[in-house]
Amino acid sequence: MAETVLSFVLDQLSTFLREEGRLLGGVRQEVQFIRDELEQMRAFLQEAEAKEEDAQPTLQQWIKQVRDAAYDTEDILDEFLARFARHRATGFCGSVRRIFSSIKNLRARHRVASEIQSIKSRIKSISEAHQRYQSEYGISAPASNSLSAVNNTTWRYSRDDALLVEEAKLVGIDQPKNRLISELLEGDDHQLKVVSVVGMGGLGKTTLVKRVHEDPEVRRHFPVRAWVTVSQTCDFQYLLKDLIRQLHEEGKKPVPQSIESLNTTGLKKIVKDFLQQAGRYAIVFDDVWDVEFWNTIKFALPESSYGNRVMLTTRKADVASASCTESLGYIHRMESLSFEDSWTLFCNKIFKGNSCPGHLMDVAKGVLDKCEGLPLAILAISGLLALKDVNRTEEWEIVRGSLGGELEGTGKLDRVKRILSLSYGDLPWHLKTCLLYTSIYPEDYEIECEGLINLWIAERYVERREGRSIEDVAWGYLTELVNRSLIQVTGVFYEGAPDTCRIHDLLREIILLKSRGQNMVTVTTGQPTMWPSEKVRRLVVHSSSSNNTQHHQQRPNYCFDHLRSFVTIESTNQLLFKTLLSEVSRSSKLLKVLDLGGQETQEEIPNEIFKMFHLKHLDLGGTGVERVPKAIGKLQHLEYLDLGHTRVRELPLEILKLQKLRVLRVYQPVDASDDDYGFHGFKAPSNMGGLLALEELNCIDASSGSTIVKEIGKLTQLRKLYITKLRREDGKELCSSLANLTSLRELSVDSIGKGDDHDIIDLNHHHPSLSSLFLQSLRMLFLCGRLEKMPQWVARLHGLIRIDLDWSRLRSEEDPLESLQHLPNLGEINFCGSYQGEELCFKVGGFLMLKRLHLKRMEGLRWMRVEEGALPRLHLLFLQQLPLLEELPLGIQHLSNLQRLTLYETSSQLREKLLENQKEESEDYTKIAHIPEILIGYYTDDRKWRDRWLWAEKKKTYNLS
Repeated sequence: MAETVLSFVLDQLSTFLREEGRLLGGVRQEVQFIRDELEQMRAFLQEAEAKEEDAQPTLQQWIKQVRDAAYDTEDILDEFLARFARHRATGFCGSVRRIFSSIKNLRARHRVASEIQSIKSRIKSISEAHQRYQSEYGISAPASNSLSAVNNTTWRYSRDDALLVEEAKLVGIDQPKNRLISELLEGDDHQLKVVSVVGMGGLGKTTLVKRVHEDPEVRRHFPVRAWVTVSQTCDFQYLLKDLIRQLHEEGKKPVPQSIESLNTTGLKKIVKDFLQQAGRYAIVFDDVWDVEFWNTIKFALPESSYGNRVMLTTRKADVASASCTESLGYIHRMESLSFEDSWTLFCNKIFKGNSCPGHLMDVAKGVLDKCEGLPLAILAISGLLALKDVNRTEEWEIVRGSLGGELEGTGKLDRVKRILSLSYGDLPWHLKTCLLYTSIYPEDYEIECEGLINLWIAERYVERREGRSIEDVAWGYLTELVNRSLIQVTGVFYEGAPDTCRIHDLLREIILLKSRGQNMVTVTTGQPTMWPSEKVRRLVVHSSSSNNTQHHQQRPNYCFDHLRSFVTIESTNQLLFKTLLSEVSRSSKLLKVLDLGGQETQEEIPNEIFKMFHLKHLDLGGTGVERVPKAIGKLQHLEYLDLGHTRVRELPLEILKLQKLRVLRVYQPVDASDDDYGFHGFKAPSNMGGLLALEELNCIDASSGSTIVKEIGKLTQLRKLYITKLRREDGKELCSSLANLTSLRELSVDSIGKGDDHDIIDLNHHHPSLSSLFLQSLRMLFLCGRLEKMPQWVARLHGLIRIDLDWSRLRSEEDPLESLQHLPNLGEINFCGSYQGEELCFKVGGFLMLKRLHLKRMEGLRWMRVEEGALPRLHLLFLQQLPLLEELPLGIQHLSNLQRLTLYETSSQLREKLLENQKEESEDYTKIAHIPEILIGYYTDDRKWRDRWLWAEKKKTYNLS
């Protein structure tokens, strides 16, 4: 683990010597010596750490000394930069200031030099021990330049396509799924029945139960459903509140405001009262760790006479038994995969379902045998093998040989941990660091992928590569970790790009162990715990089970002099948060990351923050901040500033001093209850084009006129651009600016107004000589406002994969489909109030790649027509608030790949016709019989929301009563 720290610090040292070495003066040679000595130790560390668990205390202590020396070296250099690198003014005044600063900081420079000399002496002593341990432990790894080795990992990215195996192709799940469904639907309807699924971690309990819970027949049979993740360290009150919210949202009822002030007894009573009135329910409690949880929650679950069901997953047999003892329960014990299913899963991951090459057959089966049918182990090891050269059997043999000793533990759980550790050990140091950083998130937390990679960048874990943006490099890191089955994708955005992800429980345990071992992250919830004796480097505040101030009073005094990051994640203890923020702001001069996202009570930016010379990442999204002080200009290393969903509507002129700013987000919704009306942006300084490093600008208020629109054209690095309140007369200037943005991937343009009051967006302008290049990198286009006609250049956006048109109000002679139908990569269309015609026609040969189509608030639309051969890949058709649409789309039977049809708030005539006419011989049934899922949603006469599955499986008609 120290090798990971060492590699990171060496990378920073190399950068420092290259870019800031002139500031060091007489101590440059000492810093170079430290770097060279640490480099000599790195290769030795790689082998030494493989033996660390079984090593003698002396070797373990030496490894810790190397890590601490690396950390302290980083601290000294960061302190040096903070003190001396900021005085770079030029001219006469600048010379006077430098002289004054030199005199003022002479003592400080001597102190830094003394500290560097001290580090040098420590390194010499550690180096002598290094030579001794090499012979004592039989480790003779030669010195190597791992920095070049890291650069050689570029070849990994060329194999991304081969590694993107679809893990959704589950194996061995159909039989247990059908059995569990049978247990849920059958049996005594007059008693609560509990179905428990028990087995060790990694067997797929949650996956199986999730498939059962979402099965269409289960959904129909149980109109009230909820899924509660319990986990090992659950907050019972928070869990009950989550359950109450789910149940009320499922029943389309307002969540009681009183739940925030009720105790556990009161919360359980709300749950019980709701379930007694709601009818048949099915609730899942996932990942239950102790019997006491069941003994407590069962009193909130009424017996009633509706045939209610509870499903429960656990790793412990006593929990499963206790939950089923008092009911007609059923315990399902998870089995390991058969060899046939294991082999299928193995080949799906490595060979995309193709056969294993003959020369690898023996070694592959040998590896698979040792995985013992554990899906998590199979995916982890196959992810490792997928990166090996299939033509070099010896590479596979090395993995096979390493597994033998790793799997000789006392229990299966230990063996799986060792397998996952082996996958971790095979990572290059930069991916190790990125993976360990996920220890900042709580158990079972759904991680926003974009947020994670921006934190990686801020922490300097992502190396810059020639010809690639740092964001692309970071996404590559995430992709590789996903490919190795070390990170699980839980949601995708577009084109399969990860949107959310999580860490499997078992892997998280390993990550936590290794992260603590190198003092990487310290997590607090306000509970009275022993504070680590080592220097706190990254402090994360999680939700606490109590806001009791006694917890905070019992904590020891913290020392944040070496703190690099302060992050809050779902923290609800406001006293703890405010106290820690005050202490961090006062004493953490080396801070690089400050993430206060979601802290609504934070109404202003503490002045101390503007003294943080190294700050790169400032996230205030979702806070109560109303203004940004002029002092923001002092944060000249700031690269990421998030003020989304705050009250900030204007930025000071000093924002232009942030020449390294890469991401700038300042926005709030126009209507918090309806996202169809877009967002308010911020008023920017007139010379905003000076922020040349900007890659994301979201979102800028253009109502001040053409000057600010022209400035946008200077931001040539932009990849995401969101504009609000564009005036009609500035459309031509915007097109001229857009012609300069050759890297733009996302573009959103919103005109002045709301709904019918939107001004016209006129973007039918661009220079003829640029017609073949104009916005050719664009992947997503959002236009919110009236259009007299579709911009002509849209039809030439061959890379476009998604388009949203809101409130365009195009007339019938300006059919938007004409411009879009032949775009080769268009996969998603969202229209909201975009067309005033009575008919939309999807013509043969059009929209060949479209998978999702959402039509909303088109009040004049009466008919839709799909010609045979149009929309051949459409998976989802969503029709919402189309009051005059009285017939199903003509030709809907041609949509052979349609998986789901959703009709929300369409005409009552169409709704009643579908609800009443479900016989197989009816004409409407014949048209839509091939669609697996059909959902109808509507408001009743008393304005209560209802939704009904017409059916959710081919030719399986449901009783809608």
